[in-house]
Amino acid sequence: MTRLLISAALLALIAPLAQAATAENADAKALRAECASQNAVKFDQAAAANEYRFVYNRGEYRGEATSGQAVACGQTQYAEYLASADPVKVMSAYPTAAGRPQPAKKAAAK
Repeated sequence: MTRLLISAALLALIAPLAQAATAENADAKALRAECASQNAVKFDQAAAANEYRFVYNRGEYRGEATSGQAVACGQTQYAEYLASADPVKVMSAYPTAAGRPQPAKKAAAK
């Protein structure tokens, strides 16, 4: 019986921590929105009623373009944006840099 009570107590303590680790904070969501607005997708013609438009950036899937909604940045695009963004904003969104996407390392020339 005590094992069951101890397990329940531990689960009650761990659950909020796990949820906080997976959910992005408001600052990170704002940075993602800024990245999407700076890398807006533009088309020459309007989409037909039965047409789907899937957006890719350098081979990475960004999402489906729908009218009135911004297409989110891909992971590499977002990492590159964070590298060039205001460091104060980035540190407020990712104070420990845990979970922050890192830009890809460039291969050294031979």
